[in-house]
Amino acid sequence: MTDPDRSPSRARRRLIEGRPITEVMVDGVWAPWDAGARDPFGIPAGPARRDPAPQGAAGVGSDALLPFAPLSFRDFMLYEEHVIAASRGIARTNLPGAYRFTALYERVTGSTFPKFKPPALWYEQPIYYMSNALTFVSTETPVAAPAYADSLDYELELGFVLRAPLRGASPEEALEAIGGYVVLNDFSARNVQLKEMRSGFGPQKAKHFLSSMSADLVAAAGLDATDLGASVSVNGTVVATSSTRNPHHSIAEALAHASRGEQLYPGELFGTGTLPGCSGIEAGVRLHPGDVLELVIENVGTIRHSIAPGGHA
Repeated sequence: MTDPDRSPSRARRRLIEGRPITEVMVDGVWAPWDAGARDPFGIPAGPARRDPAPQGAAGVGSDALLPFAPLSFRDFMLYEEHVIAASRGIARTNLPGAYRFTALYERVTGSTFPKFKPPALWYEQPIYYMSNALTFVSTETPVAAPAYADSLDYELELGFVLRAPLRGASPEEALEAIGGYVVLNDFSARNVQLKEMRSGFGPQKAKHFLSSMSADLVAAAGLDATDLGASVSVNGTVVATSSTRNPHHSIAEALAHASRGEQLYPGELFGTGTLPGCSGIEAGVRLHPGDVLELVIENVGTIRHSIAPGGHA
């Protein structure tokens, strides 16, 4: 039996003999969590399991379940370097004629093409969109692109979840309300994203079909989330390295902004936005069926997926 007075550093859920079991790590050892209805980090666990293959990919690769089922999912965009590099990548892929002009502009002027930079509001306040909290799957789940997507792109982010309610919080109060961190992956269908962004309503089918997270929820207490190394590998080859350093707005500032005039609740999930260089559109990487994708943030965890054939409605 786990002593509820001792502080676990991690929590996870697994299927053991067909039953979802919560486990916690105390002093480096995993043990069943047996403290009645009390949750390890004060975060609602949510449903034991959701559809393990939302795009029709067959089979599940492990007994890992989501460490918690998010009540909602707000995804920020905190890194200027990612915004600029992803904008270049989208132009290079979808608007090759225009991209040649922008590349010439940047070579001649030695400066970033203005349209690749975030809008003015981005510099003034943290920007986010509401995504789909119901299509998260755990690491090791086979994944596939939906029928309308020509490919599947990844986006490595740091996720953070509330353990306490917030409203009109200061950055200090917001940081204190974070219960834990996960590795987060915001899958994208790039071929439809550009059209949706031009609608003025933000991403919809480009993003809402699938997201994923690591198996462990890491306690916020004791983790410095401001300087964590990160990497992306495809088929065992590292294609990008990055870190959580130097966001334009801090996690605390972003969460405080989200709480302005709005009640936030335990179990709501937030993402930092993609760490610099950690999407395929930036790295020039395109996923194909049979590939194995691995996303890592040090001291937090790993997401690993095999890519299955797409085309499912």
